[in-house]
Amino acid sequence: MDTFSFLLLLLLLLLLISSFSFVVETGAVLDREVLARQEADRVVGLPGQPPVSFGQYAGYVTVNESHGKALFYWFFEATEGARDKPLLLWLNGGPGCSSIGYGEAEELGPFLVQKGVPELKFNKHSWNKEANLLFLESPVGVGFSYTNTSSDLLHLGDEITAIDSYRFLLNWFKRFPQYKSHDFYIAGESYGGHYVPQLSEKVFDGNKAGTKEEHINFKGFMVGNGVMNDETDQRGMVDYAWDHAVISDEVYDDIKKSCNFSLEHVGDACNKALDEYFAVYDIIDMYSLYSPTCVKSNSSSSSNSSSSRRTMVVGAAPKLFSKYAGWHQKPAGYDPCVSDYTEAYFNRPDVQKALHANVTGISYNWTHCSDAINKWNDAASTLLPVLRKLIGGGVRIWVYSGDTDGRVPVTSTRLTLQKLGLGTVQKWKPWYKDQQVGGWTIIYDGLTYVTVRGAGHQVPTFAPKQARQLIRHFLADQQLPSKPF
Repeated sequence: MDTFSFLLLLLLLLLLISSFSFVVETGAVLDREVLARQEADRVVGLPGQPPVSFGQYAGYVTVNESHGKALFYWFFEATEGARDKPLLLWLNGGPGCSSIGYGEAEELGPFLVQKGVPELKFNKHSWNKEANLLFLESPVGVGFSYTNTSSDLLHLGDEITAIDSYRFLLNWFKRFPQYKSHDFYIAGESYGGHYVPQLSEKVFDGNKAGTKEEHINFKGFMVGNGVMNDETDQRGMVDYAWDHAVISDEVYDDIKKSCNFSLEHVGDACNKALDEYFAVYDIIDMYSLYSPTCVKSNSSSSSNSSSSRRTMVVGAAPKLFSKYAGWHQKPAGYDPCVSDYTEAYFNRPDVQKALHANVTGISYNWTHCSDAINKWNDAASTLLPVLRKLIGGGVRIWVYSGDTDGRVPVTSTRLTLQKLGLGTVQKWKPWYKDQQVGGWTIIYDGLTYVTVRGAGHQVPTFAPKQARQLIRHFLADQQLPSKPF
């Protein structure tokens, strides 16, 4: 090739690069503006992060321009084959708790926070081995998500959370259009029992009423240890505590005699009995009955550290129990003090800079559960109508329970699912992880229920291998193994 031909070819190549991006692993050709916006959100590396080969992005997506309202996200490409794997959104609950602090950093994300140096370790059971993984801090006031209209924090509730999260999705797909054709799923835990079905309903309805450009390739959702029905959630908590020798016969009988869990307001006798019930969870971990509590080395007190850091959210579901400080304890994991390390890490300026977070100089520290949210204006007493609607619409739905959780115990969820009145397709049976029973499962007409043996409220923290197997089979729409392997 002569010099002129070479220079001409080089010029054509440069023109091509200036007009279009390269073809990324996802297989989509991105225009220059979209690629530039993605690159602005690319996380090059975090302090103390182990080296990885997959891409990660973090930043803000505006959900209300006039209010200056923006939600913070952290996105991880799948470790391998990102172009062929689904997209999974994870939501933690509270309400008011961070999907970054719990979901990413302590449960199922690629980087788990640990004490000491390095501050992060790679999670070999990360769910981005099964899917492209998206974490969202929602609503505004949670974590790094913010609003420039302070009155927004006084008008939070289930409905606005679902609306803003749906707007986030529509705008996020504009920023990452190469994922728009991927199968899309939502998963979450705890108050995610509200968030996940409610957001799923928004997506479901939006797909029916919206334009082709706004269509989301939504396939299903999964909820773990989720608050879904006030009456059975509360009744099941008490039954579980008595059955697991947490409360005495006297306390149990007093609650049964004096409390009506169908009511929002109860008498003095019920209040007194519930005070005794919640007092027990000041000395043991409600979220994992058989785990140790965090004991501060610089304190003579042996009380649970989470009990001294409660954020009351008045009006959240279940409406009766959420009035008690004990309901608002914060969970921990294998290391019961891990939440202390996480809060220290995400409040570091170098970490926030690497994540493109806190760009507006939020006036409060990052916390697992927001100190800026203390009022919840609307909370559905039951999600059963939404579940029935989405089951009827053919949405894939799995529900799971870690069976050592006292906060939203397996008892509560079983009572709730019974109220759906679904027919049984596959009777109750064990499922296996390798040679051991991983838990039990039952398949209803339109919904699969799974228990995870020995796991607390945050199933991926306590049973990471079983949790990864759970998400793998959910995404593949396959039954869990019914025999050792």
